[in-house]
Amino acid sequence: MATETGAGELLHQRGWRTAFTVAERVNAWAVLVSAIERGYGDHIYEYANDLFCRNWLHEAWLLLDDHIVQLWTPQIRTLDERHKAATVDDDGIALDQFHRVPGPDLWWWRRHPRILTGDLGRSLRSAGAIGADPDTA
Repeated sequence: MATETGAGELLHQRGWRTAFTVAERVNAWAVLVSAIERGYGDHIYEYANDLFCRNWLHEAWLLLDDHIVQLWTPQIRTLDERHKAATVDDDGIALDQFHRVPGPDLWWWRRHPRILTGDLGRSLRSAGAIGADPDTA
């Protein structure tokens, strides 16, 4: 099992653009979840790019020492629950119109924001997503 630095380096060697730390990716997930809760309005491709922070955590969890996993898991679980509360499960149908949705173990790709606003909202609505208008949410 790897240390945080070792996992970041290994994932970087596997194609991630940099050797991220767990703290950086947890923070990125927290920022994304907060944005989704408020109403994520950026472009759909930016949204897809932002979702990859959770992919990194998923991949890192398979490599990290148990004590690091135990340290960070409660915070990630809390963020995951907030994400689930702020999104709608459509099995990835709407998002898949714009970005290939990965397998079912990456569940965050199979959900879209409950509040559909801005560019992301327009794109997802065009793909059949149903969600709340930010003015009524």
